[in-house]
Amino acid sequence: MTARRHLQRGAALLLVLWLITLLAALVGAFALTARIEQQQGRVLSRGLAADQAARAGLEYALTRLAADDPALQWQPDGRPYTWRFHDVDVTLWIVDETGKVDLNAADASLITALLQATGAEPDVAQQVSGAIVDWRDGDDLVQVTGGAEAADYRSAGRPYGAKNAPFESVAEVEQVLGTTPALFEAIAPYLTIHSRLPTPDPQFAAAPVLQAMGVDADPILAGRAAVGAQLVGALLGGGSGTYSIESQARLPEGRTARLRAVVRSGSGAIPGTAYSVLRWEEGASPR
Repeated sequence: MTARRHLQRGAALLLVLWLITLLAALVGAFALTARIEQQQGRVLSRGLAADQAARAGLEYALTRLAADDPALQWQPDGRPYTWRFHDVDVTLWIVDETGKVDLNAADASLITALLQATGAEPDVAQQVSGAIVDWRDGDDLVQVTGGAEAADYRSAGRPYGAKNAPFESVAEVEQVLGTTPALFEAIAPYLTIHSRLPTPDPQFAAAPVLQAMGVDADPILAGRAAVGAQLVGALLGGGSGTYSIESQARLPEGRTARLRAVVRSGSGAIPGTAYSVLRWEEGASPR
């Protein structure tokens, strides 16, 4: 009987120890889950803070573009501007869309020159610029130099052929025969569909666009960087009202958020809005 009691007590003790171990594991797992969820919540919260700071930068940039005081007015010519939103550093780049090459208005020679200015080989630049013109024109005639129509797309295994209609977005260039991802990435920042101008406005154009236009970029860029350039720019005019804005917010711990948008200032499609959005892209990668 005594031996049986000892055996029962031992089994009970072993069961209690197993229960204690199980409870400890459950408490540990709960604590670990709670900690992970707390960290995830903090990451999401800080990410949201960075995103909203980048958006605040875009909206602040629009107020500075519209400022009446020349000393406060920002110019949409690509120069960087810095702004502090609470504890967040925000850097902004603004470019008037008239300072870019319009895909639906520029001729093949200007597009060729821009492709070369952004690193394309002369033969590639000529071929792709011709294909861009063939994409937007309404006929099936291939350009004299370069170009691509339906038969060329079929030969390349692209059954959709040339669009034969105006570009509706800059991203469409990726579908044009001969355009590689690297080529598109290089040229895209200097393209637009919103200016409707055959020649960009040199006041707002970037160096590759100026080079494509045959303009000496150095004195223009130097003038933008000079002290008092805001005043000079304000006297010349604040732009067309349609802008590409890149806003990059950096939190104190180093997290970044980026917003790239094309907006048209003034009343948007919704009554009471300060601007209408033509393109909107958000991401966390650096400039």
